[in-house]
Amino acid sequence: MTIRLRRPTLGPESGSAAARPLGRRARAAVLAAAVVLLAGGSTGYALHAAHRPNRQQGAADASFTLAGPALYFRDPATGRVAHQPAGSGPGGARTSGGPVCDRFYAAGGNALCLRAEPGVLPKTYAIVLDQRLREVRRTTVPGIPTRARVSVSGNMLSWTVFATGDSYATTGFSTRTAVLDLRTGYLVKSLEEIPLTINGARYHSPDVNYWGATFAHDDDRFYATVSTKGRTYLVEGHMTDWSARALRENAECPSLSPDNTRIAFKKKVSDDPAAPWRLYVLDLRTMRETPLAETRGVDDQAAWTDDGTVAYALPGADGRASDIWTVPADGTGTPRMVVAGGSSPVMVG
Repeated sequence: MTIRLRRPTLGPESGSAAARPLGRRARAAVLAAAVVLLAGGSTGYALHAAHRPNRQQGAADASFTLAGPALYFRDPATGRVAHQPAGSGPGGARTSGGPVCDRFYAAGGNALCLRAEPGVLPKTYAIVLDQRLREVRRTTVPGIPTRARVSVSGNMLSWTVFATGDSYATTGFSTRTAVLDLRTGYLVKSLEEIPLTINGARYHSPDVNYWGATFAHDDDRFYATVSTKGRTYLVEGHMTDWSARALRENAECPSLSPDNTRIAFKKKVSDDPAAPWRLYVLDLRTMRETPLAETRGVDDQAAWTDDGTVAYALPGADGRASDIWTVPADGTGTPRMVVAGGSSPVMVG
């Protein structure tokens, strides 16, 4: 029999301060503070988004589905998801016509599309899509989309939004990470409620933030980043007993390998805000880390295209928003551009 230490909730806990009703003046004060905080971090984003394609025409073309083997990605020129044959390079035949998304991921016949709706208080639509990329569920959350993941089975979906700020390189940001179980329809609105252990002791702090969850094959174990008191940790969590524990420091945006033995992550190696991170791979059995051959600063949650290769986005050449690169996961080789103009890479099929 499974004993839950603390059940995740769909909203504030009963009896908590967050659950108690606020008076009219208090509500006004909270709203004013939220406007001030969010406007500073999202103004540039909102202005940029205003020039994007018509967000109302966001559905995929009828002929555009999840069918591989192919590398799917977001085309920044159109805002839509596209794909090209697996193994092809920048000159590969690109097929367009996917849904409009700001972040995209797919696995197990399901896809997750995060679509931003800009404004003074921006919001994100977390849209669940089936294999034909038709919408089956939509959740609206406050904030700016930043990370999306789907488990191998397609059953567990996770997304992260910036609640304040718009960069992991700043200190004044706040994130919220949600998990949706498609088998039950149960939505955990925030992983921040999960009991956390750091250095063998239960940890409590109001500044705890989670982001970048990635799920194992069993749809129970997951890995994510936790930040608190200026430090980041790689944590291992379990949905069934609702617990999480820190495995090591200085590991962000984890991505579990297809064989579930290694994690690709970005590690802070510099105080230079232009390039603070470098990609590493961690062996979960030995806890040995290996720096990858990509030496440029990568601010992305890498995606494994197979057991030996990871893909990621970097600022593009010739004014492009971003390009997609791959690099061997064992530290050898050299980076290779595979998509000129793309982000949110994921291998399907």
